[in-house]
Amino acid sequence: MGFGCHPWTRCHPEAATWSFWPCLGSPSADTKGLISYVVTKTKMIHGKYHRFLSRHFPRFYVLYAVFMKGLQMLWADAKKARRIRTNMRKHNIKFHQLSYREMEHLRQFRRDVTKFLFLGIISIPPFANYLVFLLMYLFPRQLLIKHFWTPKQHIDFLDIYDAARKQSHPEIISYLERAIPLTSDTGLRWHLTDLCTKIQNGVHPAVHEILALRECFGNPPLGMNQLQALQMKALSRAMLLTPYLPPPLLRHRLKVHTTVIHQLDRALAKLGIGQLTDQEVKSACYLRGLNSTHIAEDRCRTWLGEWLQISCSLKEAELSLVLHNVVLLSTNYLGTRR
Repeated sequence: MGFGCHPWTRCHPEAATWSFWPCLGSPSADTKGLISYVVTKTKMIHGKYHRFLSRHFPRFYVLYAVFMKGLQMLWADAKKARRIRTNMRKHNIKFHQLSYREMEHLRQFRRDVTKFLFLGIISIPPFANYLVFLLMYLFPRQLLIKHFWTPKQHIDFLDIYDAARKQSHPEIISYLERAIPLTSDTGLRWHLTDLCTKIQNGVHPAVHEILALRECFGNPPLGMNQLQALQMKALSRAMLLTPYLPPPLLRHRLKVHTTVIHQLDRALAKLGIGQLTDQEVKSACYLRGLNSTHIAEDRCRTWLGEWLQISCSLKEAELSLVLHNVVLLSTNYLGTRR
């Protein structure tokens, strides 16, 4: 009977062309069945491989799992960033016109890609990729983005970065003290002296005390265009930016970074802090200078509210105060000073 077809087809060969497929099933059904089989088998093998690694190489399995999850998160971020940029081009939308979450996603993705591309460049030479994997294992904080950090590494690395930027705080306050005699207005001199004294004595300043100095940071000697080279290097370290650039590039980068934060602040004020998740609040605080990893979520929201009161009250010419506010508002908040 061959394939089990009707005997009539042997007497009528011309019917075989159309009667053969019903005997086997439609091609589309066979293809779907084959794909389903392959997917099922792949998942089964993948599960066995995971169990093998977790039993015999538990430490390596943790790193492997984090790495695979990191790749998935990075790919998802890339697709989201592409959608946002496509929508910007389609509707002629500028960066500052985006929603808060879209702006923050593009800002963070740009920094992540810059760091990730560096790894790609140094792995181009033959056999260099093996060295890159070794360097990634030995120096995960310097070479990997946060997607590839373990939960413990995430906390430890944020603490390390925060300790590094806090080292520049006394230097920045000292530059503010040096600017006191150069300030022409008597009232501003008194306010600046009082503010520096309070911070040095461990007191967290009030919002109105910082805003009283907005004119001081919009004009010489503390305006953005009047900052000295060493002063800009210290401020760059406080913002977790590289200080190893020529003064013109340092000034430009600080301007761009501060402008982006100011635009984010306006978008966040429009959205409302209450709309943010706990993780979004902590990330927003950390970007603006507060080590939020060890501070309660409600305290982080209070601090972020103070920051927005100051930032959203400033004009573009006064953005130097946003830059210095990273130090002024975070140094003594809830005993965070070290």
